[in-house]
Amino acid sequence: MHSKNYVDDLKKLLIDTTWFKMKNNIILIGFMGVGKGTTARAYAKKYQCFNIDTDDLIESKTNKKIKEIFKEEGESYFRELEQECANWIEASVDHTLISCGGGFYQVENIKKLGKVVLLDASYDWIYHRLSTAKNAKAKLKKRPLFSEPKKAKKLYKERERAYKKIADVVINVQNKEMKEIIKEIHKHSL
Repeated sequence: MHSKNYVDDLKKLLIDTTWFKMKNNIILIGFMGVGKGTTARAYAKKYQCFNIDTDDLIESKTNKKIKEIFKEEGESYFRELEQECANWIEASVDHTLISCGGGFYQVENIKKLGKVVLLDASYDWIYHRLSTAKNAKAKLKKRPLFSEPKKAKKLYKERERAYKKIADVVINVQNKEMKEIIKEIHKHSL
């Protein structure tokens, strides 16, 4: 049995240390199709870290694809799922690279999850990237909003300023090699 002083000293030590309070995650945000998932996988491979994707977590929890959730339950329900996901990350995840869905930046506790890194590019570059990829059909199908370019571009314009406002770091990924992008993320995450 430990003395009361020992327990008090241990509590004080835990309260005085900041390492257990700090989240050392990297949170990748940006418009759909900018390459958050691709970048996260490349970064995790190069720097030997874990990476998770918030959309994958939501699909796993609900056993439904994102587009099914939107169609069957609506956007507000999906945003609730994103907040649940953010709460779980805040409580349970550290030292991880997290790629987020395009609207995840709106969760109320995003700044508590880690360093927020915006992967930034123009709408036209993003659309071109998706439509000329090897698996373009699948990439565009996964993002049905791109079937309505005017609507997608309008959403891009609405989010552009908000992304930059919430980000700790903004990295322009347009026309850059992946190794250059992940090196820049790593430089800012130290």
